[in-house]
Amino acid sequence: MQTVAMCLLLGACSSGGGGTDEILPPSEPEPEKPLPIALDCSSTGYAVARATDDGFEAGDAVGVFVVNYDREQAGALQPSGNHVHNMRFSYGGSWTPDEPIYWSDNRTKADFYVYYPYRQTVSVHDLTVDVPADQSTPAGYKSGYFLWGKAVGVSPTNRAVSVTVNHVLSQAHILVKPGNGFTEESLAAADVTVTLNGLQTRASVDLATGKVVANGKPQALRPLKEQAGYKALVVPQTVAVEGLVTITVDGKDYNLTQGEQPSEMTFRSGYRHTFTITVNKTSNGINVGIGGWEDDGVDHGGVAE
Repeated sequence: MQTVAMCLLLGACSSGGGGTDEILPPSEPEPEKPLPIALDCSSTGYAVARATDDGFEAGDAVGVFVVNYDREQAGALQPSGNHVHNMRFSYGGSWTPDEPIYWSDNRTKADFYVYYPYRQTVSVHDLTVDVPADQSTPAGYKSGYFLWGKAVGVSPTNRAVSVTVNHVLSQAHILVKPGNGFTEESLAAADVTVTLNGLQTRASVDLATGKVVANGKPQALRPLKEQAGYKALVVPQTVAVEGLVTITVDGKDYNLTQGEQPSEMTFRSGYRHTFTITVNKTSNGINVGIGGWEDDGVDHGGVAE
């Protein structure tokens, strides 16, 4: 009897029937779905758009770099091998990359570096920017734009990453006003030209920092005439005040002199420097006052003779 009972018990334990559930191995976790990177690029400062001065226009394109963090440690922008390297985003109401790009995963933060206008080939730490010497036409002036911006420590998101780009260059804004011996009508009827002298027109820009360094041979700039004066894009640099600006009225040149002002002035990145010039016919001279677009606390005024 004992032998029979033992056999019955063993049979019950090894049977696949009855109400016993089969134990299944644990399922593999679902892989993370790639998270696309989207961009929302805006600009601040003077002349924020290439053509409209108040926003980007269709067809504008920026270059984008994305550098991943190593846990909480920010990475460095490299000449090559960045998570996203110089991807072109084109504007048409929203920003669209040439091809889809994705976050590394759903956790890794990243820094974004953006510049305008896009170039197919760039030197990350030494990008050459040339400002046209002849900016007397809208096309010549617009071709000198260069903007740069950075967004740091951005966490992966399904929303567009907001990056603000700012002007790397400076702007000179020249206003010519009638003084003694002139009226607005007579000055408007005269042949007036404006020249900025002795300015370097080439710069090197580090896309990691936005720092700009002037280089190249100094030359004269011809600004663009507008209803409200003249404007020119200028590479940030320190220059001599003496002879910086020449106003030519009906063939006669009037040059800015140092006067009681410091011998040098500095064009600063992202600043507009306004030169208000009063032409005095009877004294055969020009009075010049200069103020900063974003006030630098210095009055650069002087006299042109």
